[in-house]
Amino acid sequence: MSKVKNAELREKSAAELSQTLDQYKRELLDLKVQQVAGTAAAKGGKIREVRKNIARVLTTITQQARADARAKYAGKKHIPKDLRVKKTRALRRALNKHELSRKTVRQQKKDIHFPVREFAVKA
Repeated sequence: MSKVKNAELREKSAAELSQTLDQYKRELLDLKVQQVAGTAAAKGGKIREVRKNIARVLTTITQQARADARAKYAGKKHIPKDLRVKKTRALRRALNKHELSRKTVRQQKKDIHFPVREFAVKA
């Protein structure tokens, strides 16, 4: 078999992907048996290609599962940690816009009683 295209895999359903995965695993098993037996038909490049195809199928299955999970938790208050945006540690801990704009009661009173002075003449 030749290299499988990711675009083709994304169009398939989960059942079709698992069927494709089983097919590639069987092919890999056959190639490894041929390699051990010393048959000339088993080439290292072919084994490598099948292994990469298996990895592509598994990646597509994982991507689809994560997309389904994201859709399930869209709009919810709490999202599982593995679905959250990674960012950096500092950005995750930084205050958000709402927290930055909040003022203490004491600061609110200061702002009311001591507003910024406006001068008619500037130096």
